[in-house]
Amino acid sequence: MSDKKKLSLTSRIVIGMVAGIIVGMLLKALFPDSTIVEGYLTKGLFFVVGQIFISSLQMLVVPLVFVSLVVGTCSLSDPSKLGRLGGKSVGLYLITTAIAITFAIGMGVLVQPGTGIELATDATYEPTQAPSLAQVIIDLFPTNPFNAFANGNMLQIIVFALLFGIAMALVGKPGERIKTIFDDFNEVIMKLVIILMNIAPYGVFALMAKLFAETSFETIFSLGKYFLLVLFVLIVHALVTYPILLKGLSGMNPLIFLRKMREVQIFGFSTASSNATMPVTLETVTKRLGVSNSVGSFTVPLGATINMDGTAIMQGVATVFIAQVYLVDLTIADYLMVVLTATLASVGTAGVPGVGMIMLAMVLGQVGLPVEGIGLIIGVDRLLDMTRTAVNVTGDAMVSVIVAKSEGGLDEEVFNDAKADLKERNL
Repeated sequence: MSDKKKLSLTSRIVIGMVAGIIVGMLLKALFPDSTIVEGYLTKGLFFVVGQIFISSLQMLVVPLVFVSLVVGTCSLSDPSKLGRLGGKSVGLYLITTAIAITFAIGMGVLVQPGTGIELATDATYEPTQAPSLAQVIIDLFPTNPFNAFANGNMLQIIVFALLFGIAMALVGKPGERIKTIFDDFNEVIMKLVIILMNIAPYGVFALMAKLFAETSFETIFSLGKYFLLVLFVLIVHALVTYPILLKGLSGMNPLIFLRKMREVQIFGFSTASSNATMPVTLETVTKRLGVSNSVGSFTVPLGATINMDGTAIMQGVATVFIAQVYLVDLTIADYLMVVLTATLASVGTAGVPGVGMIMLAMVLGQVGLPVEGIGLIIGVDRLLDMTRTAVNVTGDAMVSVIVAKSEGGLDEEVFNDAKADLKERNL
């Protein structure tokens, strides 16, 4: 088959995703209680293939972030640029999070998803204790960088990579020699990312088939209004808010941006993990959107760690929903507290397992709502989590483009080129 007749990677991933959903739903409908299907397919073949796919992506995250960030940092001619990059990136991530949760709360108040709904409230949820802001700042600096690598602590890896890159830039000739090695490492890792992207359709198929074979649609129907509202706000934020910000702050074409982000969004949706999607996000941002490596290697890992627009949307709608179910009237001051708490917590709880639910527990506690209300929405959270991740990775790339444009690190020809890096993808 010639390259012209060959399906694009995006098309193959979409086919894999749709086929997986159909197979999963058929298995659920035709063999609802089959131990054979569960043992050999759902928790057998599909589980193994899906986990291998996710693990192969996660395998690349730590070396990719460290190597690309070191290369980007030591290439900066002006060390003060790091401060501007950090300020702009964190500022934009916090602004988009505040917009996301404000919009979500507004839609929740307007639609009233929890009004008139009677749900069993005996469900319980025990939140993990979130670290204090002071502890988060202290934990930014690793006492043992190898331990940070082993545990995948992204914020500590980012800090160590920045310091290592700065030292390489300042040391002179030895730094230049080491940089050539890191440049070669970076090329090899990016090629490995492309290879893994081409086996993605099979991994996506397995993940979707397993999920939809196990999903209880009765739970989705009982929470239909909440589910659809969160989904609607997520889609509007990704397809309206982000394009407006991109056009307004960088002048770049939002349609080109969204078209080139399709693969990343599908990866994010299927893996439900910003970290697992990070190799694909960084490859797309630098190779297809024209963001320089010195900017993208900083903004993408940072965004995967602290950018939680999708989670903020879930928190906004969930807070209103739980308040309505428990017949608690929230004041304007309460809603403002929710916006502030969720926005700041997106940084304060970065890198903590189960971060979405921890943040929601913090938000509910701030306005006096029962934390056990989280148990009401856990049943549909897996599907929404997938969509949230797709939104989050879109936000990571959008901020990367805006910051790169403001720092003169955006190749607009690559951004506008519909065939950017096509040859690299045809393996």
